Amino acid sequence: MKHPIVNGIVVVGAAAALLAGYGILAVVVAAVACWLILRVGVLMLGGMARPIPEPPPAGELRKVKIAYRCEVCGAEVRMTVAPDADPEPPRHCQDEMTLMTPVE
Repeated sequence: MKHPIVNGIVVVGAAAALLAGYGILAVVVAAVACWLILRVGVLMLGGMARPIPEPPPAGELRKVKIAYRCEVCGAEVRMTVAPDADPEPPRHCQDEMTLMTPVE
């Protein structure tokens, strides 16, 4: 994905620094650092802006019979439908729950 705004900001900043009398080496180093910082920032913001994927259609859910237990508080959960045959364990008390029944 191209970001012409990031490149434009770096070029304008480098030209302004050269016109202000800074050395070429200092301007090149600053321009590269500025480009890297802006590029990483734009990519991170773009990653957070993506929407959550749609859930699978109702026909694609699989029937499962799995029980999980929270080791911290003792809560138990029984999963009956999942998008795949081997689903990830749910989270409770900021930790993954442990599997109580084997997956058949």
